[in-house]
Amino acid sequence: MLLTRKGPAGPRAPGRFAASLEGSLARALPTMDRRAFLKRSGIGVGIGLAAGQLSLMRKAQAKEPAAAGNDSKPVVRRTVCSHCSVGCSVDAVVQNGIWIRQEPVFDSPINLGSHCAKGAALREHGHGEFRLKYPMKLVNGKYQRISWDQALQEISAKLLELKKKDGPDSVFFVGSSKHNNEQSALLRKFVSFFGTNNCDHQARICHSTTVAGVANTWGYGAMTNSYNDMQNAKAAMYIGSNAAEAHPVSMLHMLHSKENGCKMIVVDPRYTRTAAKSDQYIRIRSGSDIPFLYGMLWHIFKNGWEDKEYIAARVYGMDKVREEVAKWTPDKVEEACGVPEAQVLQAAETMAKNRPSTVVWCMGQTQHSIGNAIVRASCILQLALGNVGKSGGGTNIFRGHDNVQGATDVGPNPDSLPAYYGLAAGAWKHWCAVWGVDYEWVKSQFASQAMMEKSGTTVSRWVDAVLEKNELIDQDSNVKAVIFWGHAPNSQTRGLEMKKAMDKLDLLVVIDPYPSATAAMAAMKVDGQQLNANRAVYLLPAATQFETSGSVTASNRSVQWREKVIEPLFESRTDHMIMYQLAEKLGFAKQLVAKIKLVPGKGNMMEPEPEDMLREINRGSWTIGYTGQSPERLKAHMRNMHMFDVKTLRCKGGKDAETGYDLTGDYFGLPWPCYGTPELKHPGSANLYDNSQHVMDGGGNFRANFGVERDGVNLLAEDGSYSKGSEITTGYPEFDHVLLKKLGWWDDLTEDEKKAAEGKNWKTDLSGGIQRVCLKVHGVHPFGNAKARALVWNFPDPVPLHREPLFGTRPDLVAKYPTHDDKKAFWRMPTLYKTVQQKAVDDGLAKKFPIILTSGRLVEYEGGGEETRSNPWLAELQQENFVEINPKAASDRGIRNGEYVIVSTPTGARIKVRALVTPRVGVDTAFIPFHFSGWWQGKDLLEYYPEGAAPIVRGEAVNTATTYGYDSVTMMQETKTTICNIERFVG
Repeated sequence: MLLTRKGPAGPRAPGRFAASLEGSLARALPTMDRRAFLKRSGIGVGIGLAAGQLSLMRKAQAKEPAAAGNDSKPVVRRTVCSHCSVGCSVDAVVQNGIWIRQEPVFDSPINLGSHCAKGAALREHGHGEFRLKYPMKLVNGKYQRISWDQALQEISAKLLELKKKDGPDSVFFVGSSKHNNEQSALLRKFVSFFGTNNCDHQARICHSTTVAGVANTWGYGAMTNSYNDMQNAKAAMYIGSNAAEAHPVSMLHMLHSKENGCKMIVVDPRYTRTAAKSDQYIRIRSGSDIPFLYGMLWHIFKNGWEDKEYIAARVYGMDKVREEVAKWTPDKVEEACGVPEAQVLQAAETMAKNRPSTVVWCMGQTQHSIGNAIVRASCILQLALGNVGKSGGGTNIFRGHDNVQGATDVGPNPDSLPAYYGLAAGAWKHWCAVWGVDYEWVKSQFASQAMMEKSGTTVSRWVDAVLEKNELIDQDSNVKAVIFWGHAPNSQTRGLEMKKAMDKLDLLVVIDPYPSATAAMAAMKVDGQQLNANRAVYLLPAATQFETSGSVTASNRSVQWREKVIEPLFESRTDHMIMYQLAEKLGFAKQLVAKIKLVPGKGNMMEPEPEDMLREINRGSWTIGYTGQSPERLKAHMRNMHMFDVKTLRCKGGKDAETGYDLTGDYFGLPWPCYGTPELKHPGSANLYDNSQHVMDGGGNFRANFGVERDGVNLLAEDGSYSKGSEITTGYPEFDHVLLKKLGWWDDLTEDEKKAAEGKNWKTDLSGGIQRVCLKVHGVHPFGNAKARALVWNFPDPVPLHREPLFGTRPDLVAKYPTHDDKKAFWRMPTLYKTVQQKAVDDGLAKKFPIILTSGRLVEYEGGGEETRSNPWLAELQQENFVEINPKAASDRGIRNGEYVIVSTPTGARIKVRALVTPRVGVDTAFIPFHFSGWWQGKDLLEYYPEGAAPIVRGEAVNTATTYGYDSVTMMQETKTTICNIERFVG
């Protein structure tokens, strides 16, 4: 087999990709040749196998029926892509238990029959050649196969020992944004019954600043509109989003919008594939989003382009924003972000004169030490223009993984129980009632009631929870055990320190279809370093989402149901089966499934039923409206995608042939909030805060979540500002039993509903009666009708302020725009700001590391990249990690395109990658994709992976080298702005 690499580095002899594939492709079960694959996935690249040398894909052979009477006819299982958050549907064709081919779902209103490269290669999961196949344990530096019984027994015994000796907070659980909603909610319950809030997942390091910033502006921390609704926009500004690579199929809707005249602006430090489709591209210095956005607002206010009537009726605090914006004159904007006045003015005028206009952002805005402020500045721009609550407007915030939205909504967050209820005693009592367990019993599992109500450690800082001095941590013990449950460590910053933390643990468990870089990092020795002799490391093979069923929430809040495609491969088990089996060993299995049905799973072992797990979510998640999406309604939607309009997502009319359920008026996937019980038939909410629609048509207003008055100023909406059909035509607070009685609406409840609603509010009334009366009888929103907050008094900067990153190349600006003061006890530990920033200035790091280093995505890979780099059809497309460097910066360093270079940072890390010399980045900026792992500062870690479970493509992780820095509200890591130097590799 001959492999060539065409491009900057020229042809090469067969490399790691070819070697990794030898002997394995023959065992694969592909369904199309390479040319057809590339054509279908929309990739016209010259990288890969020499033409005619190898046909990578051949027809799959279905196995013989396992037993007499087994139907050998192909069946179709409808599922959803397990990569990004767009929510593309896939029809998997299965014959005798073998996934033999896949088809795009042309009826899907979300992907319209399209796939990106990753989606087109999904069927590779159908045989999982490079997956972890059985439980393993690290013994004398090598992974050895063990039984499930041994693994579960030893892990649970160690957990119980640690809990008894060091307390339940000595264990940290890293959940997954790949878990479905049901598994996410079950894991949060599992961790709670273990007795800790030390749990987190991927959202902390991708969109926690979005959730906090957006929720504190107008009520809910999610994308306001939808990919589809962007077809109704007249202008769109992408700022910190490279959707063409990160969310490829989402671009379908934008391109359709452009055909209708939509003006597209892209603001980014790089000229990306998204920028290539823009009408205006603006190169911005990474981390200077607020100066740019305030520069736009300066022109908007100067020219009177703001929506004055909208602001008066629906926005609080815009006068304070005006005061800050007035300081950002065009000269100061250009100094801070590098954008000339003419370009800022053009962007402002385009957005103001082509309304409705929408703003799109992704991790380019969120991953900063001021990420919460950047997010709120984008929200304020849209409030000033009156674009929120409008079709074609809103803030379209593209989430990352396939279920990062759902896992955020109902999963393992350290500061809240499912559905953002928080951790106060009332929240615990609500969920204990839903779960069918005794509140006092749950409280007894924790070290104390205080710890039960204290936010846990975050995934971005578990390293410090292990390494920091104990007296500085706000819990009894340091973290001694970490459970990586579907999470890639290379997606986190400060890789050198992470390795030290892994080595210091007493217990490390990795539960994943692909053991990820965690396994290799745990096994490797660095500079003769001695590993903790008492440490135990286990790898448990989890099933993929194609080997179970359940619901998944796309970025636009639409919920879709996945059918099980195939049975769990090898010795893998579903995540919820593993949770239940561990709970049996830990002594709380009965409580874990108190109100959930058990059904036979793999090998006739019992596991919680996904449908019943969703019903439990429905029973408790009143706050965000995860109550109306019953499994029956979701399945009907999946069977009848053809009934839904591709712009509005609304069902045009029709009944489900299987159940007779009338889908007329539903929005596809019942995007939350879908209020009330399923029987209420709320249609879901396609566009949040849209007061031109009745609440029973998905309309609404801003949430009254912050009181009624502030400093003598009314926080509720003004008279005449209300959702269509509302009986109350002014602002009003959220509903509870007292307000219902005052309004004379109490008798609209049934007698049973009165008993359930007495003493409750709209979030804790388990009967749903309060919501029913509000929505259906009186047309009002149960969460009230308030103004959005441009001024957020509970954040460090009530009005968003620009602050320079901790590590930057502009020490002159640090004096003008310094970072926050250090914090002593923040999410259980000290967090440094000015100390780190000032030391970087004092040490002259800007001269030693003169290039801004940023990171991002490629279309070929997803997340930490372990599963996509284990897919031969994707691995072929990008075989090495690289750094984009500007031609002038490269020339100054004697670097030529395609050569190996060393990228060094203030952490002391020195990573080895290929140079891609390109004007896509400015002379002051470099870019490295974050999907790679498996190398450690020039060394391939193949020997440390479990046998047969290493990805085909391995490379340096950019986060081995990224620096310290965390958002002042959420602990979001600062990955989009750090500093580096790049030099030729000599070796």
